[in-house]
Amino acid sequence: MTAFVLVPGHFTGGWIWGAVADRLRAAGAEVHAATLTGLGERPAPHASLDSHVADVLGLIDAVADPELVLVGHDYGIHPVLGAADLRADRIARIVYVDAGLPTDGDRAVQLVPDQAARELLLDPAGIPADGLLPAPGRGDWHRWGSPAGLTDQDLDRLTAHAAGQPVATLTEPLRLTGAVAAVPTTGVFGTAGGISTATVEAMVATGMPQFRPLADPRVTFFDLDTGHWPMLSRADDLADVLLRAAAGEGHRISPPDTDGTPAFHRPHVLDTPEHPLPDCPRERIGNLDLYLPRADGPQPAVLFVHGGPVPADERPQDWPIYTGYGRWAASLGVVGAVVGHGLHDLLGYPQAAAEIAAAVDALRADPRVDGDRIALWFFSGGGLLTTDWLAAPPTWLRCLAANYPVLAPLPGWEAVDRRFRPAEAVAGAGRLPVVLTRAGLEGEAIAATVERFVAAAQDAKVDLQLIDVPHGQHGFEVTDHIDEVRDALVTAAGSVIGHLRA
Repeated sequence: MTAFVLVPGHFTGGWIWGAVADRLRAAGAEVHAATLTGLGERPAPHASLDSHVADVLGLIDAVADPELVLVGHDYGIHPVLGAADLRADRIARIVYVDAGLPTDGDRAVQLVPDQAARELLLDPAGIPADGLLPAPGRGDWHRWGSPAGLTDQDLDRLTAHAAGQPVATLTEPLRLTGAVAAVPTTGVFGTAGGISTATVEAMVATGMPQFRPLADPRVTFFDLDTGHWPMLSRADDLADVLLRAAAGEGHRISPPDTDGTPAFHRPHVLDTPEHPLPDCPRERIGNLDLYLPRADGPQPAVLFVHGGPVPADERPQDWPIYTGYGRWAASLGVVGAVVGHGLHDLLGYPQAAAEIAAAVDALRADPRVDGDRIALWFFSGGGLLTTDWLAAPPTWLRCLAANYPVLAPLPGWEAVDRRFRPAEAVAGAGRLPVVLTRAGLEGEAIAATVERFVAAAQDAKVDLQLIDVPHGQHGFEVTDHIDEVRDALVTAAGSVIGHLRA
């Protein structure tokens, strides 16, 4: 039978795996439940991520069974990956239990869901004097994950045994050589937290390169209808899932059914090889691209704000979807502008917001632009960046538009700064017209954020225009070359430009 090494998450030790370990042993497996340095009875405030990697390496080296499965819960996936990278030839599979997908150079703090704790750790002056991040109190575990399925006794036990987390374990970067990429993996989701296999399938379907490895046939997935601590709430079921994962079972995700071209590299529905838009030169000024119309004097402008997060080596300004929008706006007689911003991870929203604000200033200052007639048009994960403009719209902002936007942090996006909440900010929109184009085939999680936003906007009597694309998917400009999408975009652009010229 397979040998398992079970590595716990924040604040917890090997004790948390007790019931799971008993079930695995009853099935004939060898089990080693790790208590990482400083998370047992003896505090070790100076323990680091390297210390925890060494802990896991020690367990790997002590196991004789050649079929070794490493299981990491939450934070525990960081030392699991660090150790597996150094012993890749010994590992049959890595199992992520309600854990993120850290890569080389990532720090665990980036995935800390409790914003207060995250801000404390990211501020060098805020590091606790004793080097330990205090464990949550009895009523605070929900800040670290969904407590669904936990009984009062579970919460009492979790709180009684919790230990302070050594700060350096969360702030040191994970170092990977790349060897671990060859190891098969399994993801196990506690779906009460809002993320499921279906969520991952939707991410893979976007064609974004960072999600491509999730469609590898060596990668499998399981869902458990419970919260963030399934080893307490669903111990028998989790043990069964671990045994099945070790046997290579689980749901596999198919790659997008395309010719291999990622969706974001496909032509814009209004700028296809068969029906191209008129040629329009692009002028790049810093992070701002301008597409100028054939017109005399300053003209109104539409600034297109791409979504995200996107990999740092991608330039959405160069994607056909945004070059298409810029050229299309110019063909309609207004200045088309596209801003590139640094939304590369969930912590990047404040930086992206600042970069967009600076680009708006530069756009308004350009002598070819009528600075008193500006519209902002947002897409996908960039929808959270509408917050500041909705909360206090300036007089020169004549319209705000959004296509298939994310309008509240999605499940698993707890790392997003609490400032970015469009559904709360829309009450301040006043007379600002909002044009919202919805994808009828939108994923449930994103659609739910749009529903909340629409309800809040209607309660606040915002000038909200809803345009639906019943058969459109997320990113319908490049995924769905159908008349329904073209008609919706023509309607949306007509409204936006109408507000600009009113």
